[in-house]
Amino acid sequence: MDVESDPRADRALYRISSLAGRIDDPHEALQAILAICIETLGASSGSVSLLNPDTGKLEIDVHQGLFNTADDVSLRLGQGITGWVAFHGRPQLVTDVTVDPRYISIRKDIRSEMAAPMVEAGGQILGVVNVDSDQLNGFNDRDLALLIRLCEEATAVMQRLWQLRHLSGKARQLESLITIGQSLVGKLEQQELFDTITRDARTITGTRACAFYLYDSARQTLRLISLTNPATTPLPEPDLPIASCLVSSAIQTRRQIEYLNVQSPEFIDVIDLPRDPALRSLLAAPVLYENEVIGVLAVFTDHIHRFNNDEKRLLAALASLGAVALQNSRLYSRVFQSEESLRKNEQLTTLGLLAAEIAHEIRNPLTVIKLLFGYLDLDFPTEDPRRTDVRVISEKLDQLEAIVSRVLNFAKAPSSLHSRWVLADMIGDTIVLIRLKLAQSKIQLRFEPPSHPIVVDVHKGQIQQVLLNLLINSTQAMNDGGTIMIRCSTEKRADTDFVLIDISDTGRGIPAELREHIFDSFLSGRADGTGLGLAIAKRILLSHHGDITLLDSSPAGTTMRIALPIVS
Repeated sequence: MDVESDPRADRALYRISSLAGRIDDPHEALQAILAICIETLGASSGSVSLLNPDTGKLEIDVHQGLFNTADDVSLRLGQGITGWVAFHGRPQLVTDVTVDPRYISIRKDIRSEMAAPMVEAGGQILGVVNVDSDQLNGFNDRDLALLIRLCEEATAVMQRLWQLRHLSGKARQLESLITIGQSLVGKLEQQELFDTITRDARTITGTRACAFYLYDSARQTLRLISLTNPATTPLPEPDLPIASCLVSSAIQTRRQIEYLNVQSPEFIDVIDLPRDPALRSLLAAPVLYENEVIGVLAVFTDHIHRFNNDEKRLLAALASLGAVALQNSRLYSRVFQSEESLRKNEQLTTLGLLAAEIAHEIRNPLTVIKLLFGYLDLDFPTEDPRRTDVRVISEKLDQLEAIVSRVLNFAKAPSSLHSRWVLADMIGDTIVLIRLKLAQSKIQLRFEPPSHPIVVDVHKGQIQQVLLNLLINSTQAMNDGGTIMIRCSTEKRADTDFVLIDISDTGRGIPAELREHIFDSFLSGRADGTGLGLAIAKRILLSHHGDITLLDSSPAGTTMRIALPIVS
């Protein structure tokens, strides 16, 4: 009798397949799968052993009907019936375990056993499912065929659950990376910055310890500048010659290095390892800025562990964030040092130099974000609003990259970057960018699109930069919430048709003494303002043969008007 005609098969297969929709925890799912196999095959005990990639051994993950000590059982490939099945990838039916030399006894009452491998689509062995009987000839060929089919279904279910957990973990890591990046931006004091990097890196990687080594290329030394470790012991010397340091390989090769067990005798003479006997595996990444090594970021586990590619990419991203944050901290110091010169009639020149440096510094975090965003490979259904979010984010990353290249040349947009855009779509994409800030500020935004499609020939990123500047100005004028209205109309000027975009808010208005000068550089009504936003907006619109004007302002609100020529 084949599996398809076995009356036990359909119900058991359905119960296993339904687990994917009912259970999120892979361990809990394996327990349920084993229980179904034991019940369906009339077994007295059983286990599921998974292959540990770190040790290369089979370890019992779940069991039923065995002693608690079974949790500690691990087998080499080829050892025992389970190890034999994992090594050869073939199921086995042993009708009498007492005459099989491969058998390793875990429970004395077992008389017969079946084992089938869990094989993924690519042919890799993931584990083995065993079921036992207390009777001789407790299983037959029909039972083995059913176990094989149950294993195939169980493997498919577990792969889905493992993949879901993996993706969920990646989403949490990306969220953590974004949070870490935001946190590092505000760290101006360098020691606080180093401590934040090691603390956050240890948390996100789930390791026992994390260390940041600062590299002095002139003196050829390393200094352990920050260490996050529950068993911290200071190193004997502050400055360590790189010739005696284990992590120096990351500096010399400019690549990540990995050591399986730093407690091995060959590492007894290295001087840069934290004094903690519990540390085992090490992964170290060079902290690079413009291909120059400025330090090393290292994580340590408390068990033998082979770091996978995802973990290596994660540490590389953290090292890149650390490099950018450190350089930004140094840049901010230079910015503050330039404050006096800004007060001595050299504002524009100094700001130009700083803007060029800042644009240069921004390239690294943009590269990290674009790589991480592209690695997610997000693909939502057409009707899912998140699909628009993904497209808009991708466009904004490209726009930021373009801004870095032209930050000081905003007076004239390159004509080659102009394209024809439907005005309502461009405004709608801009609203998507700011919707979270509006919600946080308790501001309602109403957009009245034109009655018919209006097409303009513009640099989309620059026009959205103008719109965002005006919308953000409006939110900052409404501390207690309010309303922003966007209306579109048309008018003819000379022989050209123009679209007029009016952005009105219910904020506190612009002081009367500032209204005639709001488009002047360095004029700001806020203590934290640069006074450049509206000046840049004016230049962008003039370069598009349009304009921006203050239509009205009072304590009841402000209306700004953008004019752009319409493409006929």
